[in-house]
Amino acid sequence: MIPDSPPDSEHWYCVRTQTKREHIAAGHLRELEAVEVFCPRLRYRKATRRGKIWWVEPLFPGYVLARFNLAEMERAVTFCQGVRGLVRFGSEIPPVPESFVETLRHEIRIHPGGEEELLSVAPVIQIGDEVEIAHGPLQGMRGTIVSVAPAHERVKILMDFLGQPQAIDVDLFSILLPRRPLP
Repeated sequence: MIPDSPPDSEHWYCVRTQTKREHIAAGHLRELEAVEVFCPRLRYRKATRRGKIWWVEPLFPGYVLARFNLAEMERAVTFCQGVRGLVRFGSEIPPVPESFVETLRHEIRIHPGGEEELLSVAPVIQIGDEVEIAHGPLQGMRGTIVSVAPAHERVKILMDFLGQPQAIDVDLFSILLPRRPLP
């Protein structure tokens, strides 16, 4: 519990879910009258060998955030379908700071399709990145990014083709992006 807060007040808690069932747990938790749920998800386009696809995955895989009165709702939340339990440190169930949840909610807006808690993310690509073409007639060939036209989702790649360097325009989502280390 948060020090100096009444034991019957509501706080945000981190709820552990079954693997790849965050959306199911969130849906069932939302059915509980005294529980508010926040299950942020990322939406991004991804180039695969089959082509471009939209990918949606949870921001926190295996977890959702729920706001409720711990004394009254712990049992109902813990035994909700898709839930594995509450995050604990020993016997203590620490609350998630309200400021963290509010900041996160402010950053994640409602998606144009009407879906809430969905953050659309654009790929980060820089001049000089080494990339591989994911599909099309040049599939498997590697090159270096020489220019980026983000408004058109196009990049220019310098490739060695038939022994000569050639600059070609490619759809941003038809290349496999380099993996970057986390900061």
